[in-house]
Amino acid sequence: MIIPSMSIGAVSRRSGVAASALRFYEAQGFIKSGRSRGGRRMFSRDVLRRIAFIRAAQSVGLTLAEIRSALATLPNHRTPTRADWRRMSSAWRPVLDRRIDAMIRLRDSLSTCIGCGCLSLKTCALYNPGDTAYRHGAGPRFLIEGLPAHDSLLAEAYSRKSDH
Repeated sequence: MIIPSMSIGAVSRRSGVAASALRFYEAQGFIKSGRSRGGRRMFSRDVLRRIAFIRAAQSVGLTLAEIRSALATLPNHRTPTRADWRRMSSAWRPVLDRRIDAMIRLRDSLSTCIGCGCLSLKTCALYNPGDTAYRHGAGPRFLIEGLPAHDSLLAEAYSRKSDH
């Protein structure tokens, strides 16, 4: 049986993904192609479902590493089935829940604080007295991870801010 194949241009039009992104996905091992006798890159039609899976994963904010890990669970580079999708998407729920929590924290403190990613300030009257947040990593740590419960100085500052 001959499996119908599509050129990269046809896959691009059908999937809505630029040809350059398709080449990137292929270089990352997310999709694969064969070559025509003339040397043109050709894809089987089932690559469209695999691309839809990749795009869905990207749309919910999964990293390339997370997408790669999910696709690696599929035997023989096959296209995800409905059962595969259910299993993989349920594994993403905790990741999405953490991101939702981070967005809620951002929304709730947007007018007063961005989660102490400023690093250059010596003190922050809201969350970061004495610039102690640097111990928890770079960037807006309280937005990314929430307020650390084990940091008494930060907890005290947070409770003062909440009282106002």
